[in-house]
Amino acid sequence: MKNIYRSIGENIERFGARERVKGEALYCADMEIENALFLKILRSRRAHARIVTIEMEKALDISGVVKIFTSDDIPGINLMGIINKDHPLLAVDKVRSATDPVALVAAKTEEAADRAIDAIDVVYKDLPAVFDPEEAMETTAPKIHEKGNILLTRRIVKGDTETAFQSCSSIIEKRYETGMIEHNYLEPDAGAGFVDDDGTLVIYASTQNPHYDQMEVTNLLGVENDKVRIIQAATGGGFGSKLDLTVQGFIGLALYHLKQPVKMVFSREETYIGTAKRHPLKITMKTGTDARGRLTAMKTTIINDTGAYGSYGIAVTSRSAVHATGPYEIEHVDIQSHCIYTNKPFCGAMRGFGTPQIAFAHESQMDLHAEELGLDPLDIRVRNAFSTGSVTATGQTLETSVGIGDCLKAVKPYYSDAVKTWMNTPCEPYQLRGVGIGAMWYGIGNTGTKNPSNARVEIDSKGRITLFTGAAEVGQGSSTILSQIAAESLNMDADRIRMIVGDTAQTPNAGATSASRQTYISGKAVQQAAQKLSNALKNSAADQLGVDVSLLVLDSEYVQSTQSPDTRISFASIVRKISSKNSPLSFDGYFDPDTTSLDAATGQGIPYATYAFACQVALVVADALTGEVTVEKIIAAHDVGKAIHPENVIGQICGGVAMGVGFALMEEFEPGKTISMKDYHIPTFADMPEVESIIIEAKEPSGPFGAKGVGEPALIPTAPAILNGLAHAFGRRIYTLPANLERVLETSIQAGKFGPQ
Repeated sequence: MKNIYRSIGENIERFGARERVKGEALYCADMEIENALFLKILRSRRAHARIVTIEMEKALDISGVVKIFTSDDIPGINLMGIINKDHPLLAVDKVRSATDPVALVAAKTEEAADRAIDAIDVVYKDLPAVFDPEEAMETTAPKIHEKGNILLTRRIVKGDTETAFQSCSSIIEKRYETGMIEHNYLEPDAGAGFVDDDGTLVIYASTQNPHYDQMEVTNLLGVENDKVRIIQAATGGGFGSKLDLTVQGFIGLALYHLKQPVKMVFSREETYIGTAKRHPLKITMKTGTDARGRLTAMKTTIINDTGAYGSYGIAVTSRSAVHATGPYEIEHVDIQSHCIYTNKPFCGAMRGFGTPQIAFAHESQMDLHAEELGLDPLDIRVRNAFSTGSVTATGQTLETSVGIGDCLKAVKPYYSDAVKTWMNTPCEPYQLRGVGIGAMWYGIGNTGTKNPSNARVEIDSKGRITLFTGAAEVGQGSSTILSQIAAESLNMDADRIRMIVGDTAQTPNAGATSASRQTYISGKAVQQAAQKLSNALKNSAADQLGVDVSLLVLDSEYVQSTQSPDTRISFASIVRKISSKNSPLSFDGYFDPDTTSLDAATGQGIPYATYAFACQVALVVADALTGEVTVEKIIAAHDVGKAIHPENVIGQICGGVAMGVGFALMEEFEPGKTISMKDYHIPTFADMPEVESIIIEAKEPSGPFGAKGVGEPALIPTAPAILNGLAHAFGRRIYTLPANLERVLETSIQAGKFGPQ
């Protein structure tokens, strides 16, 4: 089909690609700041303990040590957290995990800072600790926070589940567990800062949300917003971890007191020790179907271990509950999701916010029902999939952009061929083949809360257009996408749009780069701002040209008549005539999707304005002797609404598949043990399957040119498809992730597959 757009749907050059390929992008660790002090953190290494004393005299005597900070030096509110403020920057009276920061050293050299860390003597009184979230829920468990260990319970109730189960033909009840996962981005957390001439604390950071960083730092320091400026430096990946403060608060504290440039760079070990992890979930899921395989009832309990602090635990708890049904309509639902404190390292946002974990459970259930009823795994999904008019577990009617049916239809020929042909292709005697399916849905944006975005478009007297956005670019391509949306709205080439990104002194707040929200929400804000500029240019041109505005269009930085192309005027000429003192004309855009909060008792409401959908098929080969698993191919059909930049969409899908392979087969963070990349196994090039990407476009009317998002959806169906493929191969299922060599080999032995077949 011919592309009707000028910029939308075109694979233009990625914003910032050239400087990254040439090694010119300036990351925080690369910044050379004259006379900068080096900052280092002393961490507790105690899981739960009272702080009795902190002895610093020996450390202060070390040559080059300038200052050692404790919680007493924090002038503002010593609590952080975007949803629930429970996380001190520096521990006050006790530590709640073995990673808690206790003191901050500022020194003239890294060596001096390291020596000072070793010389600080902290006397602790150990307290009872709890590491299992189910134990932490008991009334007799040690209290980690004064308010107790249960941060939140989210319940979603619809219909009469107990009665519905009584008439089910197939009832499956299983327990699933997923482990703690590290983000493992290439660039460890880093930042640098100085005090500007007007006293503003300027902080460069590797971040996913500069405006949130600004708010947190100003709260910590007790200063006005305009006294802290956060500038996002080139950022080498985030996947959610860089939504929490990492170095920003420490840099701000040092700048506030010392008025001297500072720099802070985490080692890989400190990134492992001191940053957020993916939440481990324990899921008990009971589902029932009628004789035809139609889902009628679900009862699910989710135990979410958020570690010592809340971070994004509330969001994960709510989102995992909302998405527990999968992309399937179930009339009777009872879901309880609990967010629990333990004395483990804190868990936060990670690509999918609990949906990858819950998808492992609901997609396993679908295959188990298909097996019990003698149905095809794809057919049972088609029978239950959402369609226009379906009602979700929260009572929301899906009115538009429901692409799950199209995704299932798109993978069907690949799935059928794999079952009929690929499965029967000869392989080594000890190897087993399996074909698995995983489907998903994902709400775009925050769950049942306001999550607006602002954007600004300016045009100067030379006709140059600048887009100002706070949307953090972390490799996902948002700057490119937003420039395309602005360019399309103005009918010009995207490379003519100048971008100012992620600077709290210059850009409006676009919200977090998370929840796959930037294309949809910030994209709409950009479209609105650009459309206002378009209207202003046409209205002014109509007066200057003496042509009715309805006959005017924009084309390549001109406004021209549709009846007489020679009757036209440049953007620059228009601005010079209507702008006093040749100052830029500025237009703001704002978008906040239509959602409602979830009812506290029943969970009923509209948590998201739109949803992405996907289905993936995995072709896996398992070695019955060694437990080694090879994912040969993934067929991935994703409904993105509208692909603004198709190659970028494919890139997101491939990256999501890579992360999904790791989640499925090898990644597991072990607190106290995982301190380097040799301890944490991630997929390499050799582990990557062939990926067949299929872009489905069920346009979302409220999105920019119909777009939704794909960043997190790309990951979610991969692990379920792989695990279902392994169950198909062995005839026996794995219920705990990752399905590593040991678990696969144990499954092989239990299934009687150990040895040549």
